[in-house]
Amino acid sequence: MSHTIQIVMAQIDPLVGDISGNVERMVRAANQAKQDHNADLVVFPEMSLLGYPPEDLLLRHGLYPQIQEALNSLCDQVKDIAMVVGYPMIDALGERFNMAAWISEGMIQASYMKQHLPNYNVFDEQRYFAAGSKPCVVGFKGVQFGLVICEDIWKPGPALQTAQAGAEVIININASPFHTEKYQDRLAVVRRRIDEVKLPVVYVNQVGGQDELVFDGGSFAMSAEGSVQVQAPEFTNALTLVQLVKNQGKVEVLAGSQAPLYQGEARIYEAIKLGIRDYVHKNGFKGVLLGLSGGIDSALTLALAVDALGADQVEAIMMPFRYTAQISIEDAQAQAETMRVKYDNMPIESIYSGFEASLAERFEGYEVDLTEENLQARIRGTLLMALSNKLGKLVLATSNKSESAVGYSTLYGDMVGGFSPLKDVPKTLVYRLAEYRNQLNKVIPKRVITRPPSAELRPDQVDQDSLPDYDVLDAIIKAYVEQDNTPAEIVASEIAEAEVVYRVVGLINRSEYKRRQAAPGVRISLRAFGRDRRYPITSGYSE
Repeated sequence: MSHTIQIVMAQIDPLVGDISGNVERMVRAANQAKQDHNADLVVFPEMSLLGYPPEDLLLRHGLYPQIQEALNSLCDQVKDIAMVVGYPMIDALGERFNMAAWISEGMIQASYMKQHLPNYNVFDEQRYFAAGSKPCVVGFKGVQFGLVICEDIWKPGPALQTAQAGAEVIININASPFHTEKYQDRLAVVRRRIDEVKLPVVYVNQVGGQDELVFDGGSFAMSAEGSVQVQAPEFTNALTLVQLVKNQGKVEVLAGSQAPLYQGEARIYEAIKLGIRDYVHKNGFKGVLLGLSGGIDSALTLALAVDALGADQVEAIMMPFRYTAQISIEDAQAQAETMRVKYDNMPIESIYSGFEASLAERFEGYEVDLTEENLQARIRGTLLMALSNKLGKLVLATSNKSESAVGYSTLYGDMVGGFSPLKDVPKTLVYRLAEYRNQLNKVIPKRVITRPPSAELRPDQVDQDSLPDYDVLDAIIKAYVEQDNTPAEIVASEIAEAEVVYRVVGLINRSEYKRRQAAPGVRISLRAFGRDRRYPITSGYSE
């Protein structure tokens, strides 16, 4: 005789630190899962009560009584459906643990301590948590459920231990951040564990933006044969039904909904949109504004902002100077009109003249150099920040990863902003994303994409006056920054001549001080600047 258990993967977007708000989100989700799917069990992501990553909030002693109160509240408010909930715990000895609780019938029936604590890339869990060592298996409606947390599924031990403890299905709760290849990596890892334990896995992932991290959701349920039977959508909240059937002692996952997945540039575009939306909304800004130069970076940033927030939440400012080409002014205005955003033209000539006059005595005897170029950028930055203060709108910086890598940007100038959507997007990808966006409907003028990129800070300036071609530059950056190759190895790979490689590497190393002062931005690669790559500013290391 067979029977079915209705499980809902609750792919939610918690707000870090908003414990009471997260409880409300979870209660709503549990009630909705019961109403819409007659669910027996609802599974929430890792650390769902607190949000992830909470960083040094975990060191606050006042946090843990609030967590206990929140768990009690969940027990009191949700009685007719079981829940798996992620949260932090501190024991009597002062050790902290990353936990999963099974709540049903108004109480915590069982709890699990995460065993593998990632301490690489963006993860710092060994800073905060002690590791558990024991499996957790819960009997529910005739099925034995094993609990594991995120990194535990990436290592062979916990899943095998859980299976040996009698689990018939594994529930894996996650706060797994996005990068471009992450979804396929997850599938491959879960299939490896399934090959070892021969059990189905329900993989529930967080969704939403948290500072520079984006969590893409994409929860799934995989059969004991390694087939994705149920697929939740990416980049959105979702309550996705998984049906388990136990028949003749074997638990199977029935085929269910298969949300379409994004591919290529579309997936990256959606990740950046979500990062912008959550950063703006979770931090309470009234909208965003940006300097719209007529160039490709600001054009793509404007498109992303409008798609993320809506045109009524976005304002674009053109700030022309004597070196600004007429086609830049025309293209910026054309895009602003196409995207129906508020647009203003604020020439900076008179402001520059005032600065020039004030500095004339101190600059006497010095040649015109980068100082005058940087002054233009800093005037623009000052105007944007003044508008931000007055209007309560967040300034979006428009620098890309290629510029940030080699310092081709002005500190307190075009680097100004509270959030940098393209921070981890190399220039070559900027062009691909712009082309992708125009395939949906043309919003970026063609000339913006086809004309040579320029900072327009001196006559007839183009980026390649100072930098290698972006195809070459981005390849060197990827090899050195993301893959940790030495300059000699990069030269041997024939990406570029030795002189070019060593010059670019030198620029990367010397520009750390700028990057340390840059705005946070969406991480899309395996190695983003920021919390992902932590290099000293003062250093004599050259390789």
